[in-house]
Amino acid sequence: MAYHAWFAAQDNPDERYPLTDVVYYSRSGGLLEVQHNMDALRERSASEWKDLFESRWMRTSWPYGSGVWGKKEWICPIVDDKNIVSMFEGGTNLFWAERFGREIGVDDLWIKMCGNSHTGSFKDLGMTVLVSVVRQMISDGKPIRAIACASTGDTSAALAAYGAAAGIPTIVFLPKGKVSIAQLVQPVAHGALVLSLDTDFDGCMRIVREVTDNPDTGIYLANSLNSLRVEGQKTVGIEIVQQFDWDVPDWIVIPGGNLGNTFALGKGLLMLHELGLITKLPRIICAQAEHANPLYRAYKNNWQYESIQARSTAASAIQIGSPVSINRAISMLQRFDGIVEQANEQELADAAARADRTGAYACPHTGVALAALIKLIDRGVVRKQDRVVVISTAHGLKFSRFKVDYHENQLREVVSNHANPPLELAADVDQVRRTIEQHMIAVTPS
Repeated sequence: MAYHAWFAAQDNPDERYPLTDVVYYSRSGGLLEVQHNMDALRERSASEWKDLFESRWMRTSWPYGSGVWGKKEWICPIVDDKNIVSMFEGGTNLFWAERFGREIGVDDLWIKMCGNSHTGSFKDLGMTVLVSVVRQMISDGKPIRAIACASTGDTSAALAAYGAAAGIPTIVFLPKGKVSIAQLVQPVAHGALVLSLDTDFDGCMRIVREVTDNPDTGIYLANSLNSLRVEGQKTVGIEIVQQFDWDVPDWIVIPGGNLGNTFALGKGLLMLHELGLITKLPRIICAQAEHANPLYRAYKNNWQYESIQARSTAASAIQIGSPVSINRAISMLQRFDGIVEQANEQELADAAARADRTGAYACPHTGVALAALIKLIDRGVVRKQDRVVVISTAHGLKFSRFKVDYHENQLREVVSNHANPPLELAADVDQVRRTIEQHMIAVTPS
């Protein structure tokens, strides 16, 4: 039986479309989901799948050395290998945050460094799949002229990089003044048409959906409402379990904005469970910034959701008040006995700074996840003996301004409790020696 996958309407699994069709919504207007021929996948046993995935892990055989394409049969089997656009994404470090875990009260804390990727964020995992399918569509004769997305930064960087590698024009819609310089310059450097719009992300999203709504334009939509992205991003959960030698952690904490990542994480874990590679599921914690917290509000109101106007937050990539994946994220969290927690600006900034002091280099969105975890540890929800994995969605270097402003005590709504600014001294050896000695006395445990 051949491996196969297709789009299906979430409210009617009999409504199906090929993955190479230009289609984003079901006939009722809902989102589509990629479904796989599970009967074909079950023809291999759980142990056979584990052996296959281990044999490909971080190898050089094309395209299986990629953390995504090493699981091609589970991700997108319909793409010819020659049309795959990969930059060896995935396979990112699972960092044992031993010291930080000890400080906050858990012995087995890990940070999944998804920012250790080509463009510095987990968005690469989804974009390799989407751009590869577009390349397959073009190879099949579909009139695709360009790929477009609205973005708070990381999606645009990933789309521009993968589009450049594939030779496919890209168009990105960014909210003016609401992304970091590093995130802005990435699509510029990769040759994308960058449109900086005087609105927020939700406004950019409305416009890109209108621009791509007519398939005759030949502009293909690359945002996370396109479930091809989910197929790549779901490998995060699979990869974590594989890195623990197929053991399942107790908790996985993920920052949530547009919420496609929350749905994707659960989807990968459910696939592992359904095919027998694992026998239990972790609990999922979705963390939101207090200034952009529609999912948290829904969670506190018996999952009754209303969109909000997101306010400015240092966690700019999740500053989203009307997330397109809200319904499927809620459904996934309910399946995983999930929790939603929030973090204010003070909490997220301090959590990132504390993690940095122990060797991490946390972006502000990871700071949101860490701050939420600290709250749940303090309340006794997460226990000292639990194994916890925090998803770090982007590299801290993409948010250097956030780091500098924290250590210069310049962040809005934040008192920099863990600031460590440079000390300016005269070029005098005695003064230098005295300063070093004073510092060593301060940092040496009594």
